Amino acid sequence: MKYFLLSDNIDTQTGMRLAGVEGVVVHEREEFLAEFERAASDRDCAVLLVTEKATDLCPEKIDEHKLSGKLPLIVELPDRHGSRRGADSILRYVKEAIGADVENKK
Repeated sequence: MKYFLLSDNIDTQTGMRLAGVEGVVVHEREEFLAEFERAASDRDCAVLLVTEKATDLCPEKIDEHKLSGKLPLIVELPDRHGSRRGADSILRYVKEAIGADVENKK
């Protein structure tokens, strides 16, 4: 099983390549869709890493695939400037998904 990267920038692609992860840089919706389909249909691809900005090219496709429960697992990555989602994004995600407040209350 392998990882594959869909990135909106060369810096992330270069960094991931140094870690042994193959990937491509996409800037247009059509490019993204073609590369997404290619990676998703690769039986050896277990995890598809996608930069946050690249997900903006086709968010409905990402959501559709996540809800399908099929491989590859999609993991969204922040770029070198940090995440646009904020520090509590995972807590908000869990709260939206299951309706439970999981904050650490002291």
